[in-house]
Amino acid sequence: MTEYDTIDFADLLAVSGDEVVTHSLVRDVTLPSGKVLALVTLDNGIDHTRPNTLGPVSLLEFDTTLLGLAERAKHGEIAGVAVTGKPYILAAGADLSKVQDITTLEIARKLSQLGHRALGRLGELGVPSFVFVNGLALGGGLEIALNATYRTVDASAPALALPETFLGLVPGWGGAYLMPNLVGIENALKIIIENPLKNNRTMSAADALGFGVVDVMFDSVRFLEQSLAWADGVLSGSIKVKRPHEPSKAERLVKWDIAIKVARSMLEERLGTVAKAPHAALELMAAAKSGTKAEGFAREDEALAALISGDQFSASIYAFNLVQKRAKRPAGAPDKALARPVTKVGIIGAGLMARQFALLFVRRLRVPVMLTDINQERLDLALTYIHEQIASLHEKGRIGADEAKRLNALVSTTTNLSDFSDADWVIEAIFEELAAKQDVFADVEKYAPESAIFATNTSSLSVDAIGAKLAHPERLVGFHFFNPVAVMPLLEVVRATKTDDSALATAMETAKSLRKSAVITTDSPGFVVNRLLARLLGEAMHAIDNGTPLSVIDSGLKPFGLPMTPCELLELVGLKVGAHVLDTHYAAFPDRFYRSDNLHTLAEHGKLLARDKKGKVTGFDKEAEKIVSGGTTPITGEEFRLRVEDGLADEIHRMLDEKVVNGAEDIDLCMIMGAGWPFQMGGVTPYLDRVGASERAFGGTFHQPLIKGVA
Repeated sequence: MTEYDTIDFADLLAVSGDEVVTHSLVRDVTLPSGKVLALVTLDNGIDHTRPNTLGPVSLLEFDTTLLGLAERAKHGEIAGVAVTGKPYILAAGADLSKVQDITTLEIARKLSQLGHRALGRLGELGVPSFVFVNGLALGGGLEIALNATYRTVDASAPALALPETFLGLVPGWGGAYLMPNLVGIENALKIIIENPLKNNRTMSAADALGFGVVDVMFDSVRFLEQSLAWADGVLSGSIKVKRPHEPSKAERLVKWDIAIKVARSMLEERLGTVAKAPHAALELMAAAKSGTKAEGFAREDEALAALISGDQFSASIYAFNLVQKRAKRPAGAPDKALARPVTKVGIIGAGLMARQFALLFVRRLRVPVMLTDINQERLDLALTYIHEQIASLHEKGRIGADEAKRLNALVSTTTNLSDFSDADWVIEAIFEELAAKQDVFADVEKYAPESAIFATNTSSLSVDAIGAKLAHPERLVGFHFFNPVAVMPLLEVVRATKTDDSALATAMETAKSLRKSAVITTDSPGFVVNRLLARLLGEAMHAIDNGTPLSVIDSGLKPFGLPMTPCELLELVGLKVGAHVLDTHYAAFPDRFYRSDNLHTLAEHGKLLARDKKGKVTGFDKEAEKIVSGGTTPITGEEFRLRVEDGLADEIHRMLDEKVVNGAEDIDLCMIMGAGWPFQMGGVTPYLDRVGASERAFGGTFHQPLIKGVA
């Protein structure tokens, strides 16, 4: 009996509401040796479209089931207990819809305690326990396996992971203590910290075996049969399980602390210290090198309770739902039946963006892609670049040799626009000059078929203005990618005033085929991301021009938890591009946006930050500091932060009034997927509500109720 057995979970069960219960179904299996194994199958009664999840009712049923099996083990009725899942799925972890319903810190603590009680029971049965990981095992699903004595895995299992830190939580049902003590601290750090930070990377079955998370892997065809036979061998003593990754005494004395120190440094460099979950997980793993399992579980109880009841978890779940749901069902999208087929792509331009477009389109659409430019030498360089990138994909094993040949054959170049006569989709990727874009579309319209859709990748110019010389402007859409094109998931699809439903539907279906998340915007300056970044960077340059040190600007926004400082962001987008974006927005909204002569001078100089030979930022460039010196009215970091917060709240409120997008959720989605704003902020609007900027800027909030924690 443990301290968890004395806890009353009635108030936790009260928030379970309409929980989809994952039942624990038991049957006895007589093994070849004659021993009896109790096999528990987790099943919520729904097909694979609804994975097993673990809410309070499900956990209590699992706990009660294991208590009964422990009693049977005591009387010698069973020699072991095994847990597996319904077809293709063990469990996808905690039922997050129920976690969101928690109203107090104490109830949050009880969710962790109930998880520890139920899953921890696998180590208290009096007989060995096994988990047969037959499919998806995420979060609490994988922690079921970690709490058992032994683990097998189906070779086709699609994903095993502890993604909690990605969602603003920690592995709180034993994972933070058990994983490092099973696979060693370095492997555990990869699984619990590094993988979630790499776009929530998961493990394959082979990965899990290599790390030592599972003991053995079997093929799908006879997975259950082989797992049962293996368990029989373990119970009979004919199979001895070796775990080479389990930490030795030497590792605990030396390597453990060093690995934690390196990981802490990496976290602070990449994320800063604002995001609580990764640092909380790190501290739990640091403490896991010594002490008892009960002590480790108690630490997890406190850490998980604090995170569940805090702001960052609520914001993370809001952001997660945007990316997983709203991004897949874009607001305002017309009927996809109106979309036209795309069988050939024409790209105007041969620069870096055009080359990236060509590679993306040919890989995802598998149709002929043709680039055009007035300069054959540029086209030749573009084609060489594309072929090199395809070769690199082949060398890395991401595509096969036959596919590489097909992709190479699909890409061609031309200096003759008449070769676009059969192109269904034509996108321009030339420099940001209105007259030039107008002219290239007017020229290509003479040759492209009447059914072709035209797209512009402009980042700040008016799509309506770009189409001014078109005879049929209704087929023009904005199709704004973010750099690097292959990596950034967002596409701002701009519906100009004359864009028709067929063009928009084609654009949205094309974005989907490219595996991008598309948000529809109206044709307004900067659309969403650049408009808000222009407001932020405008505030930064205004403060700098007035004498605020660069160091104050770069430290002033630390509470945002952004992946880059304002100065790093300026260098990333390019100082010339940044100056152009500020100029464009100042021309459109001179009352709110700022134009900086100093930024143009910095652009000519070419850099703002000082870097070492490896490219790591070491400070500010001395000449850049001279360029921006001379201001006489500096402000503090806090004053700068408040100006940015209030400016963003004001601008977003105006954008919503102008109906630039369908709702605040679309703005948050754009900032998360296009500008890398962290999940724990929830995008931007929940943060602005929480810190009072919305109230200061326009006397209201973007969300009601606020997206915040209960603590």
